[in-house]
Amino acid sequence: MDGELQGSIRSANAEGEKERPGSGGRKPAIEGGIGAIDEIIGFHIRLAHGATYRHFTETFSELGLTQKMVSVLWLIDDFPHTAQADIGRRLQMDRATTMAIINRLEARGLLVRGESQRDRRRQTLTLTEDGHAALVEARRCIYEHEQWVRSRFTKREAGLLIELLRRIHE
Repeated sequence: MDGELQGSIRSANAEGEKERPGSGGRKPAIEGGIGAIDEIIGFHIRLAHGATYRHFTETFSELGLTQKMVSVLWLIDDFPHTAQADIGRRLQMDRATTMAIINRLEARGLLVRGESQRDRRRQTLTLTEDGHAALVEARRCIYEHEQWVRSRFTKREAGLLIELLRRIHE
């Protein structure tokens, strides 16, 4: 653990509060507060993810699509005739998850599999008319959801947040 983090966690006791036995030096939660965990980046990422996921789910409830399903439709629209393996790699999903999502989208008539013109061993994915219509509606919902998220930040802060989050996931 880096010294700054250790210091901020240890400094939780610097305000003269009694250390609880077995607390490892952590500050007891102040009434209504969350204590030293408030200094943990991962904790705040989890809370932010939960808030955005709940809003996304509410926004998309009538479409019956998950975030991953929408991402798959979007990529297929941006990269027509792409292969299933390419979708999984771009979205950082394992093969089984990718296949399950594509099977569900195909069963709903939102995409079709086809034979690659460049490599007959590969299957390509293409949106159907219904798939494109679902994506148009999903993009409308994403815009609404994105406005909800971005309303909490200035334009500069939103750009910085994206840059900082990329440092974690890339």
